[in-house]
Amino acid sequence: MHIQVGYKLVYELQQATPMVLMLTVHPSRAGDLVVAEVPVVEPTVATSSYRDGFGNVGTRLLAPPGRFTLSNSAIVRDSGLPDVLVPDAAEHSVPDLPDEAVVFLLGSRYCETDLMSDTAYELFGQVPPGWGRVQAICDYVHNHIVFDYQAARATRTAAEAFRERTGVCRDYAHLAITFCRCLNIPARYCTGYLGDMGTPQPWGVPDFAAWFEVYLGGAWHTFDARNNVPRIGRILLARGRDATDVAITTTFGPTFLSTFAVQADEVAA
Repeated sequence: MHIQVGYKLVYELQQATPMVLMLTVHPSRAGDLVVAEVPVVEPTVATSSYRDGFGNVGTRLLAPPGRFTLSNSAIVRDSGLPDVLVPDAAEHSVPDLPDEAVVFLLGSRYCETDLMSDTAYELFGQVPPGWGRVQAICDYVHNHIVFDYQAARATRTAAEAFRERTGVCRDYAHLAITFCRCLNIPARYCTGYLGDMGTPQPWGVPDFAAWFEVYLGGAWHTFDARNNVPRIGRILLARGRDATDVAITTTFGPTFLSTFAVQADEVAA
């Protein structure tokens, strides 16, 4: 299947503002681009790309004061298959983990393992280790948090989502990641496009999505506590410890986002 992805973000800026963008399709999906990305900035300014410590492609620019627009469009080839399930994937002991996975055991800005460790062991310590325990975490988080777009808050942490029992996809991901790390299961945060293809209508307003990956059985596997069912058409943008590392845009100055539109739709091949 082919998926048209893209976005339009319009900012109102009081002053010249440095920005860092994480809006490029992840290098792991670069070979699936049927129509290459066409990023546009208006007014035109110089941009530079770099590869961060997690392997994501970031973009740096200096936006001028006034109205500033970011947009992009691409077509991505996708298998159309749902997320892969590997029920027999086993957990690893910490000494057996590869070096690259160790950082995803540590607490981070939105994932307070020090605050949630006792709770994690109370809830999941007796669940047999492996894929089933991660799924039990997803089941719990899916039922514990009530999705409410109006309740979205950029500063909400995993511990706060646990207490408040409300949030959006990033809050589901942060809480599930935190429980996994507390149980010594490496877990990393993912952001990207996820359309509603393959789900019953009516469909919601398109948005960027958050899910997570865990290291089991010698490989990274996709889990999604928000939807909690295998989905099709995930297009990864970036991975990191939590939303801090992979914010769609990071601005270094006062900003107002006046327009936010995302596209992720199946199109004819």
